[in-house]
Amino acid sequence: MITLPHFLTLGAILFCLSMVGIFLNRKNVIILLMSIELMLLAVNMNFVAFSRFLEDGSGQIFVFFILTVAAAEAAIGLAILVVLFRNRSTINVSDLTSLKG
Repeated sequence: MITLPHFLTLGAILFCLSMVGIFLNRKNVIILLMSIELMLLAVNMNFVAFSRFLEDGSGQIFVFFILTVAAAEAAIGLAILVVLFRNRSTINVSDLTSLKG
């Protein structure tokens, strides 16, 4: 049987992988966005695990709100990247230091 520590360990591993993705890869914006999404999924896994083992549905309902915000963030982030690529012809973070509105 899979117990709560198994889920929490998997969530911690996913969270650590996303942190490594953010800190080691600071060149590509798409990989940074994917690391942020992986971090949100690790947190969602912990919410669902605690909700399941405490027999309370509020954690699972909260996950739906987080997924909604994550989907909106991904859509807006990718739209900004498309516009940025059209204007600058690059999506490398090091080349985007002089952003002016």
